[in-house]
Amino acid sequence: MADAQWLEEGSKAPAFTLKDQHGKSVKLSDFKGHPVVVYFYPKDDTPGCTKEACAFRDQQTDLQQLGAVVLGISPDDSASHGKFATKYDLNFPLLADTEHQVAEKFGAWREKNMYGKVSLGIQRSTFLIDATGKVAKVWKRVQVDGHDQQVLTALRELVAEA
Repeated sequence: MADAQWLEEGSKAPAFTLKDQHGKSVKLSDFKGHPVVVYFYPKDDTPGCTKEACAFRDQQTDLQQLGAVVLGISPDDSASHGKFATKYDLNFPLLADTEHQVAEKFGAWREKNMYGKVSLGIQRSTFLIDATGKVAKVWKRVQVDGHDQQVLTALRELVAEA
């Protein structure tokens, strides 16, 4: 597992169906014809994850103008996602990947080393998927500050090329 392969740019995004914060099934294929920002984050309501989610929330108008959909994915369950989304007024689906199968397909479930303790978990990462379902851009080991702007820039370039 330590050498999990990241999903590479140009490859087809793996199909998935996960429950959102309302318990509704969401499929990646539901958004065919639109760019999709899939971002993996470690845990609901923690400082970095909250900052990242709120940044995407605050960019929602620009993202929607570009035709894009944002999907946040973590191993938390739908109930946890519901509390997190309500607390911060999040305006996009948070998907429950409790068995981390989708994170593994994307390569975001990785060996992490924190203070000498090795464990498996989500590596904060983002995948921009184009309207045809291909991975257009990958951000591995995301730094939260300014990441929303990086995503918007890449999205604008993607839409301009289409």
